[in-house]
Amino acid sequence: MERMLVVVFENELKAYDGFKALTELDSEGSISIHAQAVMKKNDDGTVIVKHKGEDFPIRTVGGTAIGALIGLLGGPIGLGIGAVAGTLTGNILDMNRAGVNAGFLDDVSKKLTPGKWAIVSDINEEWITPVDTRMAVLGGTVFRITRQDVESEQDARSVAALKADIAKLKTEQAKSRAEQKAKIQLKIDDLNKKLHVKREQAKQRFQQEQEEAKAKMEALEKKAAKAKGEAKAKIEARIADIKEKSKESRERYQVLWEDDVFL
Repeated sequence: MERMLVVVFENELKAYDGFKALTELDSEGSISIHAQAVMKKNDDGTVIVKHKGEDFPIRTVGGTAIGALIGLLGGPIGLGIGAVAGTLTGNILDMNRAGVNAGFLDDVSKKLTPGKWAIVSDINEEWITPVDTRMAVLGGTVFRITRQDVESEQDARSVAALKADIAKLKTEQAKSRAEQKAKIQLKIDDLNKKLHVKREQAKQRFQQEQEEAKAKMEALEKKAAKAKGEAKAKIEARIADIKEKSKESRERYQVLWEDDVFL
């Protein structure tokens, strides 16, 4: 199961010990880490990445799920569900990219106060005991959430809404007088442009998502080739999980551009 994981520590030393412990769990096959970083919450509430794991499938932070989550954690303490309409208005896309919700951010932000450190990870795990046990020994507070595929669903809703509006205008245009047809056509043209932009944005997100999934599966396949017994079975199950989610996402996105022409 793919999850976003945040472990909060009181100081830098504990954070790096936690980073090492999670990496060991990855090597043992207890979890699979796709991306991981150590960050610090500054006194002004902003965050800074102090270390990025370079031995994982996703080696960059910018533009990825883990990068989006780190950026969100640089917001004010106590983001809250109600803040989505205010403080987080400009960060909704980052929430969708990270696959998290406002409740999760609120819980983490209350604990991740200025001066504290955290590990942020994009992981796959079957059960929580290995991580929770190791982090408890180090004094880390664990927050996790199953990644939600919000982007493709929202893209689908946006495209469907635009297409529905265009269809209504066309129906209205067919019944209108000649002098009104040109005005309605301008509105249709404007919506067509918006529809085209939305589809292009969706394509870019889909391509990045597929590239990340491919990198994850290739890394796991290499580990599976060296693993044995239960560890091998766990890794193979993770590969199957990522593959299935990638297939579902592909099917959702394909619907968006199967008729990608101006209506």
